Amino acid sequence: MTTEKYYKVAGHVFCVKGPEGIMREGYAPFEIAKPSEQVLFTMDVSGGDADMSDFVSELTQEDEGQVIEAGRKGAMPVFCFGFGGTMTGTMTCSADYRSVELKVKKTISRRLVVSTVDNALMVLYALATANKDTLLMHASVTVREGKGYLFIAPSGTGKSTHSQLWLKCFEGTHLLNDDNPVIRRNSRAGNRFYVYGSPWSGKTPCYINEEYPVGAIVKIYQAPYNKIVRLDGVHAYIALTSSVSGKRWDKTLADGLHNTLNSAAQEIGLFRLDCLPDIDAAKTCWKGVNE
Repeated sequence: MTTEKYYKVAGHVFCVKGPEGIMREGYAPFEIAKPSEQVLFTMDVSGGDADMSDFVSELTQEDEGQVIEAGRKGAMPVFCFGFGGTMTGTMTCSADYRSVELKVKKTISRRLVVSTVDNALMVLYALATANKDTLLMHASVTVREGKGYLFIAPSGTGKSTHSQLWLKCFEGTHLLNDDNPVIRRNSRAGNRFYVYGSPWSGKTPCYINEEYPVGAIVKIYQAPYNKIVRLDGVHAYIALTSSVSGKRWDKTLADGLHNTLNSAAQEIGLFRLDCLPDIDAAKTCWKGVNE
């Protein structure tokens, strides 16, 4: 049976149409009734193979056995998804990313179907919001005293570890998201940048539908000491850019990302933390971002 479900992430509403059982449980906190407001995009999911006869590849990305190949069919952006050497689905988008068809292989397991839908939605969300003052981040976020603090770093460098140190060190702190939170201007709060939970949290099941003003963004570096410094100007922009998802070879989308990144780098406190994986690092970080 085909279902039609709606989700709202950081204020953006999207629709997924397809068979029952294709959505990961992490989307449940973000599900809403059919809205009256405009939908960001609609994804139709069905089984089968997409016509790839005139597909032109542009970029292939692989991470921990997951493969995403981006390309085009004429004016239509196309993305191919794979896991463990098996191609599992193809997403064909309208030029404005508002109408999308995802074809998943009929021969793959339900687990791979769910993973393919999940990956496709995360990619599509980043693209469809690129011109809407929105950034899909690669970060871990903790909340303390009503503000969200984002820790950014390459995978395996220590951002999740640092979040856990905050949870141990500071009473009343909680984790908002451990991999892909969203930053967006909040028109209801003086156009300040807020951080939002999302259905995408990596290996940590943390799917919290909450929003907080951004307290600071801290880039983590491993070091034999604990030291924090504030980043300004181009250094802040570069630090932030490396942790934002986007299609930078598409000029229209890249311009939208650049404008939001530039504003965020100027308006949000960005810091560099050289640190050990110890409690003193959390204390050093908190003191630094509040001075």
